[in-house]
Amino acid sequence: MNAVTETEFWADAERYLVRYGGPFVPAIIERAEGSYVYDSTGRAILDFTSGQMSAILGHAHPEIVETVRSSVATLDHLFSGMLSRPVVDLARALAAVTPDPLQRSQILSTGGEANEAALKMAKLYTGRYEVVSFNRSWHGMTSGAASATYSAGRRGYGPAAPGNYAIPAPNAYRPRFVTDGRYDWQGELDYAFDLVDRQSTGSLAACLVEPILSTGGVIDLPPGYLRALKQKCVERGMLLVVDEAQTGLGRTGDMFAFERDGVVPDILTLSKTLGAGLPVAAVVTSAEIEERCHERGYLFYTTHVSDPLPAAVGRTVLRIIERDRLELQAAARGRRLRDGLLSLRERYECIGDVRGRGLLQGIELVVDRVGKEPADELGHRVTRDCLELGLHMNIAQMPGLGSVFRIAPPLTVSDDEIDLALDILDQAFAKAVSES
Repeated sequence: MNAVTETEFWADAERYLVRYGGPFVPAIIERAEGSYVYDSTGRAILDFTSGQMSAILGHAHPEIVETVRSSVATLDHLFSGMLSRPVVDLARALAAVTPDPLQRSQILSTGGEANEAALKMAKLYTGRYEVVSFNRSWHGMTSGAASATYSAGRRGYGPAAPGNYAIPAPNAYRPRFVTDGRYDWQGELDYAFDLVDRQSTGSLAACLVEPILSTGGVIDLPPGYLRALKQKCVERGMLLVVDEAQTGLGRTGDMFAFERDGVVPDILTLSKTLGAGLPVAAVVTSAEIEERCHERGYLFYTTHVSDPLPAAVGRTVLRIIERDRLELQAAARGRRLRDGLLSLRERYECIGDVRGRGLLQGIELVVDRVGKEPADELGHRVTRDCLELGLHMNIAQMPGLGSVFRIAPPLTVSDDEIDLALDILDQAFAKAVSES
């Protein structure tokens, strides 16, 4: 069958696809390799979102390709009650790479699914049901995960699950709690939990948080914040659930972002990066929590739980990251990227803030640095111009937050590719500012 024309392609997309978010990127992607995707004209586009912040080994990594090829030919999918070696191998590897007492894993498909399972575990373990999350959070689109998501998607669908409370994400660039002229995140956290305690029915079960809120605007928790949050949970008998969908497995320069604060969550969820672009997720918890949940009849049974093919991919991803020490490479490449972004900030008044860790960086655009008014239109223009110049960027535009570019190249990105992306950004900013 002859390939349809581009005009026919976009007409068919409009006719046959359900639209599920913002507008589609105006390019037909034909293939991907390494740090690049290639459109229907053959143009190479630097992919600085790593797909959906997932392809941390780049696209079509040869070892991932071989794992998929061999697995799909021998063992791809099983009855959910059957076990295979790849599943146990991945669980063993996760236990080895996570700190004690994290030891037992459930292998699932998506981040939303993993967070849903984690919340069910926390509720069953504690015998409670109330959940606390950040007001800029994104944890997934399934019922429980969506009820703990506040950055978008809450309106028009009826009531969320009862017992969900939002606390302010600690945003040092736009502080709302200032003491003696400085951002007082501890005071803000204390006040937030005072409000939670007043609203709670006495049934607090879990606090579900991202160590860096990516969709929420690349908001990095201040050093010490996660430790203080864990203490709030301990005082109330809650479990701390850390969602490392985007930050886990080396992206921030540590294997896990929570390690910086010397804190171990009660439950860890992994997804995007674990499959390096393929759908695999994991819930990792302690033997003590798993034992009690099992005794109480924990049930989270899905069609693709413990599937061997994605588990084999996850095991390969972990092996590559550990073997090549990619978390150290992410730290080094992240410094190069951050230095370049800070240099751009010195030259362009519209760049209000640069923040993030390792190879997850954000730049917030403002009309001016004093008023910090979000530069939404400028963000759209820079995004468009970057794409035309061969760089795919993603901008998060949330009410009251501003326009924030999320920059997350693969851990395998080269110095030359970082320099090229910075050069394209420079050109795009220069053009957009000249047109303002």
